[in-house]
Amino acid sequence: MSRNEGRAGRDTDLEKIRARYGLFAVIVSNLAIAVVAIVGVWQLDGDKGVIIGILTAAFTAVSSLTTAYLGIKAVSNTAQAIALGDGAARRHPEATPAAPPAQGAS
Repeated sequence: MSRNEGRAGRDTDLEKIRARYGLFAVIVSNLAIAVVAIVGVWQLDGDKGVIIGILTAAFTAVSSLTTAYLGIKAVSNTAQAIALGDGAARRHPEATPAAPPAQGAS
């Protein structure tokens, strides 16, 4: 095994570990937000205006946290694919400009 192949294997393993723990952190954070929102709603005893505010804030926090993780992960995967050379095979060849029209002799 060459030095580059060994490094690529370690990089892939490291990326898998980062993805696992990143997803774990997102799930735990989302669960913590949900628990705090549920406890908050339970403690309010039916004040609908405040309950709607708490649920809206919890939904916003969960959705933005999850979206941020997925966006960062997508960009990271794309950058890694380009760095490893996979991007060149996926690129479309650039269109060649059309030849200028021939000028007719007068």
